[in-house]
Amino acid sequence: MKPSNLTIQPFVFGASSALILLFVVLSFLYTAEMGETFNAAQAAFATYAGWFYVICVNIFLIFVVSLMFSRYGRIRLGGQESEPEFTTRGWLAMLFSAGMGIGLVFWAVAEPIYHYTSPPQGLEGATVDAAKRAMTITLFHWGFHAWAIYAVVGLSLAFFAYNRGLPLTVRSAFYPLLGERIHGPIGHAIDVLAVVATMFGLATSLGLGAQQVNAGLGVLMGVEQGTGPQMIIIGVITLIALVSVINGLDGGVRRLSEVNMGLAALLMLFIFVLGPTLFILNSVIQNFGGYLRELIELSTWTESYGNTQWQHTWTIFYWAWWIAWSPFVGMFIARISRGRTVREFITAVLLVPALITAVWMTVFGGSALHEEVFGAGGISEVVREDYALALFALLERYPAMLLTSGVAVVVIVSFFVTSSDSGSLVVDTITSGGAEDSPMVQRVFWVIAEGVVAGALLLAGGLKALQAGSVLTGLPFALVLLVMCYSLRRGLHEEWRELRAAGDEPEFLWQKGRLSRFRDGNGSGGQ
Repeated sequence: MKPSNLTIQPFVFGASSALILLFVVLSFLYTAEMGETFNAAQAAFATYAGWFYVICVNIFLIFVVSLMFSRYGRIRLGGQESEPEFTTRGWLAMLFSAGMGIGLVFWAVAEPIYHYTSPPQGLEGATVDAAKRAMTITLFHWGFHAWAIYAVVGLSLAFFAYNRGLPLTVRSAFYPLLGERIHGPIGHAIDVLAVVATMFGLATSLGLGAQQVNAGLGVLMGVEQGTGPQMIIIGVITLIALVSVINGLDGGVRRLSEVNMGLAALLMLFIFVLGPTLFILNSVIQNFGGYLRELIELSTWTESYGNTQWQHTWTIFYWAWWIAWSPFVGMFIARISRGRTVREFITAVLLVPALITAVWMTVFGGSALHEEVFGAGGISEVVREDYALALFALLERYPAMLLTSGVAVVVIVSFFVTSSDSGSLVVDTITSGGAEDSPMVQRVFWVIAEGVVAGALLLAGGLKALQAGSVLTGLPFALVLLVMCYSLRRGLHEEWRELRAAGDEPEFLWQKGRLSRFRDGNGSGGQ
């Protein structure tokens, strides 16, 4: 039985905007106090709930992999006769650029170099073994676990919207458990939590983007680095995002996604061709192999015997960041994935970005490590001073440094805009009860709100405040995602039973071929 349409309530919009406004006001009025509060809260959450994050992300990965290989993988989002709305190339470009754009550019050099100089688990820094471990850990943070989180949310929202007739909003994923109660306070609370988590997850990325654009402009034009210039950068790029969001998903976000993916690919190709090409080719294989080999160990490592804060600063932050981002990326992927099978969806969302990320991180991070291990070095000193300068420190080692740095700034800006406008579309969808044609003024409000929250976090403590915002909002939403897994499993099982009862049970491709041969009299059974 299909559920009734959700009654749209203004409570979600009002409560979400009120909470965000309260945070912004407190950040501007009590900047120092808010910074101290964020730091203390992040330390407490990471220390006492780090184990919970580790368990959650492993559950999410196991869950989506099991769905991919199960019979439910043959269910098509939107019905068995549904066709994809976007080409595969456009689909992959949008999900990838919205999912990890700014972060990939920001951390591609900074993270491997940091782990090389300060590796965990008792390794000596600045050694060949430390370089190998640095790339393995980097791929671990950006690999299967991150995209499994996105897949859980995206698949849940897409399935319940396109197959069960519910609005495209987070609360809809809980219909098998809550029934008509998703119309009430519990449903409202779920959507409000999703909006707040999304806003802080986005603000973290936008803040990182502003810091790196500031660093690039400092290299190109001598612009002073600091909170003031970064606030101006956020304001300018937010205005650009307004233009994109007004043009809509197909006219603005899709085109911009394809443009920034193309520019990013050209920048990567430049480093690949002029850098240590043979080393990169060899290390891509070795890095990914090392990641697969150590996946179980890293997935279950909780720093129990280390008694350090390394994992709290890095791994726990990443897991919280991905969880906080999941309503945004999941909703966005769901909106563009009608017509894909569950198996196709999970394969694309889980495997393709992880492989692309491995190549991207190896080209940039591997080139920087090659410079440190076999070359003149010096990049690690820059990273120690400022993460945002890491990419430009690498580009200094190559010809046409001003040109490539300019392209890098354009790539960061374009990813910045893509994240902002697609994020505003997603938040707007949640707060309007799943409607895709909400008033333009509401979309504009969320674009501006994202920039303001990012600015408030920068003002309250820079990078540490950005990280703390994700950790604090990611924890409660992790509980929501655990319940979402169970609800999605129930929903898929119900869909399968209905298809089988109607005689529309989807078959494996090899089964379809075998049946067609029997019908044509060409199979062995027909002789």
